[in-house]
Amino acid sequence: MKIGLGIDTGGTYTDAVLYDFETQTVLSSSKALTTKENLAVGIGNSLDGLDADLLSRVKMVSLSTTLATNACVEDKGGRGKLIFIGGYKKVVDETGTSYGLPPSDQIYFLKGGVNLKGEVETEPDWDAFIEDMKTWAADADAIAVVEHLGICNPAFEKKAKELIEQHFHKNVICGHELFADYNYIKRGASTLLNARLIPVIEEFLQAIRLSLKQRNITAPVVIVRSDGSLMNEEFTAVRPVETLLCGPAASVMGGLTLTGEKDALVVDMGGTTTDVAIVQNGMPLRTENGVNVGKWRTFVKAVYIDTFGLGGDSTVWMDKKNRLTLGPVRSIPLCTLAAQYPQILPKLQALIDSERVSTFPIHEFIVKMRDLPRDGQYTPDEIQLCKALENGPLSLEEAASAAGRDLYTLSTGRLEREGILLRSGLTPTDIMHIRGDFNHFDRTASELGARYVAACLGMSLEALCEAVYDRVKEMLYCNLVRMLLQQKYPQLKEGLGQPLTDLIRANWAEAKAGRAEGFLGLSFATPARLVGIGAPIHIFLPDVAKALGTKAVIPPFAGVANALGAIVGHITVTKEIEVRPEYTPDGITGYHVFGESETVFVATQEEAILLARREAEEASRQEALRRGALGEISVSSEVNVQNTEVNLRDGAATVCLGIRVKGTATAKILSL
Repeated sequence: MKIGLGIDTGGTYTDAVLYDFETQTVLSSSKALTTKENLAVGIGNSLDGLDADLLSRVKMVSLSTTLATNACVEDKGGRGKLIFIGGYKKVVDETGTSYGLPPSDQIYFLKGGVNLKGEVETEPDWDAFIEDMKTWAADADAIAVVEHLGICNPAFEKKAKELIEQHFHKNVICGHELFADYNYIKRGASTLLNARLIPVIEEFLQAIRLSLKQRNITAPVVIVRSDGSLMNEEFTAVRPVETLLCGPAASVMGGLTLTGEKDALVVDMGGTTTDVAIVQNGMPLRTENGVNVGKWRTFVKAVYIDTFGLGGDSTVWMDKKNRLTLGPVRSIPLCTLAAQYPQILPKLQALIDSERVSTFPIHEFIVKMRDLPRDGQYTPDEIQLCKALENGPLSLEEAASAAGRDLYTLSTGRLEREGILLRSGLTPTDIMHIRGDFNHFDRTASELGARYVAACLGMSLEALCEAVYDRVKEMLYCNLVRMLLQQKYPQLKEGLGQPLTDLIRANWAEAKAGRAEGFLGLSFATPARLVGIGAPIHIFLPDVAKALGTKAVIPPFAGVANALGAIVGHITVTKEIEVRPEYTPDGITGYHVFGESETVFVATQEEAILLARREAEEASRQEALRRGALGEISVSSEVNVQNTEVNLRDGAATVCLGIRVKGTATAKILSL
């Protein structure tokens, strides 16, 4: 028996599975709350829920996480700095912020560079560079080095990295090591983001190492990349940007492994969001131009994921017209909070007994998640409130009083955005506890909170529970239809517009009722199966699938599919080599082959393609080895040639505008 351990650390839960590679079956699974203040605690709790004997026989550990994605969304991370070689300050001033770059005065511009042929035009002043780095690089955790045309010849990037490592012992990552795309502003933003994420991923890896060591697990560790393939721990430590969206990517791989579906929508409902991927002919669709997360526009290639704010922890309350609303804000479920702080129960009971009804969610609580940063500038009210929360959560009214305010003037928005405070309120998870669909925490707290919200909405407890479930289904249906429409009709990618959105919602109501009103029947349908992933998805997806004229597939272990997806992946590497013709008035006189280490000029197209194939295949093979491949590596290449007719001196002739050769290497991470 060859056993692998998969771990997924999400925003709400940390999941773990033990998987037998020989029989391709899940042997044991576990789920524990993620402990953001100390990741090792939640990871350890998930491991302790597994079969201890099988855990001791693990041969490989594979991880997925949302930590890098969350850091981008929250604009957090280490002190990364960017060096542009041959870049233009004016271009950065005009376009940099749209890609996530800081102001140009925080970027170091080094004069020098190469041309499109990879030829050196200006050699940088390396002595002056070293002198400047003594002060400029002193406070950096990691440094990104990007040359304007570094993909044509990365020699100057390599030189800058060598000097910084030699003289200042800093972590350095070069643009050419990560991406081969021309837009150097986007390449710079992607590489800088990577530098900022290094300490974020290192904290996660340290928590993993500690948890494994405490349980005498010495197996090698790998992590899922954003495209669903794997890389080893050493590779991850220097290229954390490649873990963006690796959690959703792992859920797709897990869903496909569990179901074997070839055409499907993989719907992963978590605590905060629902992630949807499209699978056609057994392969998930991938992004074309890189992923955008938070303010960052990157070249990171990933599985295409559509994300919307709907999860088990979405806040249930009412809008300004006293109608039921759901999310997108996340709250700690009341049942979860009461399991840790049972003192909230008499407060909720007292609220019910008072028969008060308010437009404020006075059944909610404020919870302190971490201390105020020492260097932050906070108001006396904010400081006073955080001090009052040190002894446990406070109701909304108690929090207002502690801050010297009332409900109308209490302001906790900034502290909540920064993750210092978090609210606890009624959520779909609480409704699941009331209905008996999920029984893990304190049901009494859920029922008390629901009774108060039902009274505010003027409905019974049973009617509220039904309305919340129906709202979850409606949001799932409307977002799946929106996603499918935007995939089929690209002109809708900027938004459907209110009339079409209203039409989809009306169509859901008709589908739910089982009939169309009037003389016109309208329905949306898909042949793709809906593969449900995530603990609560089985409650909601079957009705949504029925309305879409298809079937829901909820596989065994759907609640821990992310962790399974982490362990079933393999290494897949793609490297592209560009071939560019040399044009003269007499026609094409040769071809430039832009290899990984140098640019070579050859006389004929045949020679150029042959050399490019060798370069692409060898580059992909070496990259697979760096990512941790062992044993046999399968390598292949393909050529994409674009031709057009150009008038030359001797008349019309067909010439090659461009050639790109793609090499692909596939291998297992270990010889299991």
